Amino acid sequence: MSDKPLVIDVNGHDSNDFLGNGMDNDLLSPRDAPKPSMPWFGMDIGGTLTKLIYFEPSDMMELEQQGEKETLKTIHRYLVGNIAYGNTGIRDTHLEMSNQQIGGKKGTLHFIRFPTSEMNAFINLAKSKNFSTLACAICATGGGAYKFEMEFKQRINLTLHKFDELDCLIKGIHYIDRNFPLECYYWKDADSDKPNSSNKVPFDFHNPYPYLVVNIGSGVSILAVRGPFDYKRVWGSSLGGGTFLGLCCLLTGCTTFEEAIALAAEGDSHKVDKLVKDIYGGDYSRFNLKGATVASSFGQMNIEEKRDQASKSDLARSTLVTITNNIGSIARMVATTEKIDKVVFVGNFLRVNTISMKLLAYAMEYWSDGALKALFLEHEGYFGAMGCIMEYVSMSQNFSNIN
Repeated sequence: MSDKPLVIDVNGHDSNDFLGNGMDNDLLSPRDAPKPSMPWFGMDIGGTLTKLIYFEPSDMMELEQQGEKETLKTIHRYLVGNIAYGNTGIRDTHLEMSNQQIGGKKGTLHFIRFPTSEMNAFINLAKSKNFSTLACAICATGGGAYKFEMEFKQRINLTLHKFDELDCLIKGIHYIDRNFPLECYYWKDADSDKPNSSNKVPFDFHNPYPYLVVNIGSGVSILAVRGPFDYKRVWGSSLGGGTFLGLCCLLTGCTTFEEAIALAAEGDSHKVDKLVKDIYGGDYSRFNLKGATVASSFGQMNIEEKRDQASKSDLARSTLVTITNNIGSIARMVATTEKIDKVVFVGNFLRVNTISMKLLAYAMEYWSDGALKALFLEHEGYFGAMGCIMEYVSMSQNFSNIN
């Protein structure tokens, strides 16, 4: 987007970091925290997708008083005057949040995403907009905050300080749910094979504890949340959204997540998977297994005739069902172990992906005999970036109090 010396506060861990290292020694302490110059940016640099939140202050005079007036105006016009940036950057206007009070400032939150593979283009754009001349705050999290740290510093004179990914995720969820109407919802009568049979129903999430967070990005992380400051990572999987997209690219020749989902929407996974009825001739009533239940993912593909009959769309649908069913199985196991009945699914794997949402909703309800409820959030993959801003402002306020 632009190139300039920004202050980026990042304490990001990717899913592997959660496996044991804990806090990073580069974490920003309150005494070292910079005062929160405007404008503010929160960035979550994931393995597949980068999520960026721009806090647009209502009082633009404050920005102008910081100097670099024309540069600030140029960046502001570019960000809020477009819904697409280059070939791959998108601003999700339907998620915009106006009249937000953060750190004593009032403004609007804008939500932007682009593939992490396009980070070089992002840095070039930042440089072309003279972003490096501003003393604004960009806070960041995610594995990419480590991966691209030196590149940001060397190419646009931007120092990255790190905020914890787990903390950012939870703080982001809580802030957005409190401030965005109808953020949380569930699917009533969900059935992915009957898309018109289920309805989206609002869910009151204001007193949610305890609940499970299943964060589906490139991989999967599962967190048990028992209070605002009481949460831990309890499980994870390498089979997530990155797996789905990678396999679809190999099997169908598609190149983007949107293409893969569009293919899956037209496909029939039953032509690829082996079902209970293919083995038993119908339902397996002794164990309450319906005939349409998947017995073996891709189980038909060892038969040449079946391979010839399967289309690219069928392969994409089966891949989506396979990954989603695996995530659902793990989530149910963890929820049962942790004795938690609310399971919140987040992450950009669910973007434009009602197929998986309905599969998860149906599976959680059916296989738990109604004991578990699958919940979803409108802002899907932006919570880490939002939490970055909250962490940065909180840290800066502590800095002001100390001094």
